[in-house]
Amino acid sequence: MANVKESLARILEVDGALGACIVDSDSGMMLGAEGGGPVNLEIAAAGNTEVVRAKRKTMAALELSDEIEDILITLGDQYHIIRPTQGNRALFIYAVIDRKRGNLALARHKLAAIDAELVI
Repeated sequence: MANVKESLARILEVDGALGACIVDSDSGMMLGAEGGGPVNLEIAAAGNTEVVRAKRKTMAALELSDEIEDILITLGDQYHIIRPTQGNRALFIYAVIDRKRGNLALARHKLAAIDAELVI
């Protein structure tokens, strides 16, 4: 079991991790953040809240009875991973990974493991 601070520290140990935060998708506010580098995590948290809301709305309109595992945004130099938490549907983990130093599959795997141990 890990709290927000411990979970964020573990995310930053992922190869290529530049920054991460845990966000409340109801309000767009961060519960915690670490790193960030070239990314303003407060702006990213608010913007990605809209991404999560839009995807959930689309899934409801399509009558999909499934859950989002993660949302991946691929940029030229970075991967942005949005992972709704298992323990609280309103929260999501947002991580920025440098493409040159990170491994997308491994980062997704590690985020899933960190999410499984997160306690809010």
